[in-house]
Amino acid sequence: MDPGERPDPEVRDSATESEAHEASSAFGPAAGEGGAEPVVGEPVASRELPTLSDGELAPPLAPLRSQSRLGDTGANILHDLESRAQNARTQVREQRDKLRARNDAINARSGRNLAFAVLFGVVLGGLLLSSLIFIKELFIPFAIAMVVFATIELASAMRGAGRDVPRIPLVAAAVAIIPAAYFLEVVGQWIALLVGVLVVTLWRLVEASVSRDRPPRKAVWADFLAAALILIYVSYLGSFTVLLTAQEDGQWWVLGFLIIVVAVDVGAYVFGLNFGKHKLAPKISPGKTWEGFAGAALTSVVVGILVSLFLLDQQWWFGLIMGPLLLITATAGDLTESMIKRDLKIKDMSSWLPGHGGFFDRIDSILPSGAMAFALYFWSADSTLW
Repeated sequence: MDPGERPDPEVRDSATESEAHEASSAFGPAAGEGGAEPVVGEPVASRELPTLSDGELAPPLAPLRSQSRLGDTGANILHDLESRAQNARTQVREQRDKLRARNDAINARSGRNLAFAVLFGVVLGGLLLSSLIFIKELFIPFAIAMVVFATIELASAMRGAGRDVPRIPLVAAAVAIIPAAYFLEVVGQWIALLVGVLVVTLWRLVEASVSRDRPPRKAVWADFLAAALILIYVSYLGSFTVLLTAQEDGQWWVLGFLIIVVAVDVGAYVFGLNFGKHKLAPKISPGKTWEGFAGAALTSVVVGILVSLFLLDQQWWFGLIMGPLLLITATAGDLTESMIKRDLKIKDMSSWLPGHGGFFDRIDSILPSGAMAFALYFWSADSTLW
């Protein structure tokens, strides 16, 4: 047939039937011809297929992916994620156990909770720096608190060992001697000490006199000596640090000698922990070693020179004197406190500061070192006139 020729109506109907037959044969039996019901997943022939805009039939839709296949894939992904999470938890648990074991080993060797000790040291150092740098009068309540707590600890420990030490007059004397030393200096320091000794003595005499079971005279004298030790070692020596603070630029000297004492403690701890083999004083303090003392001596010299040059405005050689002297006083104070605890048969003065033992355990090296720093302050003033 030519392109422009119109087809005969019969021929046109025949052609239409032929196309319908081809379409039926391509997608299955036509509707109404007794074909079977469509099978799920196979092309739908019994339903009316959508047509495109030009009248042609739309191509058959692709079969959907099996849901079981998607379910298996999702299950595999979840299993993989759970396995990785379990491995991560196992690794974290192992690392935590290793850190805990290492920390326990360090605490066992050092005899204290190192983490809490460092944390408390940072907090205490921050309060100390704030009181010295900004307004040095704020150091007075700080010093009173430290001396009072140390006095209570030592007095309670002695009472636990059988010494009837009156705590109330001891605390009153500790509170009085600190501001007296700051505002009245040496005169006020000595007056407060003598009045404190007198009050404590009278207090104990009155207690012994009115007691139903009067203690032996020897026991009362032992109580006097124990109270006097607390007054002199804690309150009196502690007041020297306050007395030094009251001097011109004295706050920097207090800060300087405290830095040296802390450096001595850290140097002894680090060197003793890593190299300590030979005991320094096994009957007094079994944890101290000559290797730790050597490390503390080296640290005291280095830090003493730095403090002298950059904080105290002294010559470098002054640090060669100041460092070792404070090493001796700090070590003597630490050993003295160990002797007291051994005599009282206790490990720590109190449990108020876990990881530190107590306030007295923290200031045992500072107490005699403050008196030495006070002497070095006036010696340096005289040495500048040479």
